Amino acid sequence: MHFEILVEDASGKLLLEHLIPKILGPKGKPNKYRIINIQELKYRVMAQMPRHLAKTLPWDTILLQTLTIQLRAYRKSLPYKNVIVIIVVDLDYHDFKTFYNQLASLFSMSNPVPAGGVRLAVEEIEAWLLGDPVAVRRAYPFANEFVLKSYKQDSICGTWEWLADAIFYGGSERLTEIGYPKIGREKCQWADNIGQYMTIDSNQSPSFQAFRDLLRQFITHD
Repeated sequence: MHFEILVEDASGKLLLEHLIPKILGPKGKPNKYRIINIQELKYRVMAQMPRHLAKTLPWDTILLQTLTIQLRAYRKSLPYKNVIVIIVVDLDYHDFKTFYNQLASLFSMSNPVPAGGVRLAVEEIEAWLLGDPVAVRRAYPFANEFVLKSYKQDSICGTWEWLADAIFYGGSERLTEIGYPKIGREKCQWADNIGQYMTIDSNQSPSFQAFRDLLRQFITHD
């Protein structure tokens, strides 16, 4: 089976590069997969828009348009019979049911309808990192134990800030003062450093468990 896994941004891609082999096994033995950064696809779509639209359209609108174009491309380039398409984005500020249905409807609008589905990281993909505190401690032995133990899994709490308070010198307040692109670079580093130690079967994040279990439904065994 071949998996096309679309994930929201660079840090998510780095994390899944560690996690997907732990779920599907080594690449091509027998399952194949490709992990795609949706943000990179989004920039390509924006580059083809009139400049005023690219600057003013909401992220959600561009996201839905980008994914629609990508699903349409799969219809032309891949044999749907052997392809699983998984979309992974952060819930952020959205209502879960409404946002999920918006994304899931993209599958039903495709013809033929691809196998796969949508999974939302609640609230952000850093929740999946916090779902494995053992891995956090292995990557960052100096992590703040009080912060790690106080985190309520998949809560709407400013998840990346919570993780920053546990492992970044000066916490989220200091990192927010520095701003982007430093925040983005730190998120990528956290995903890479922690992801290598994560254990997929002990992760406490319900949204990660839902993602893991969805992939397992489609695994091809030798």
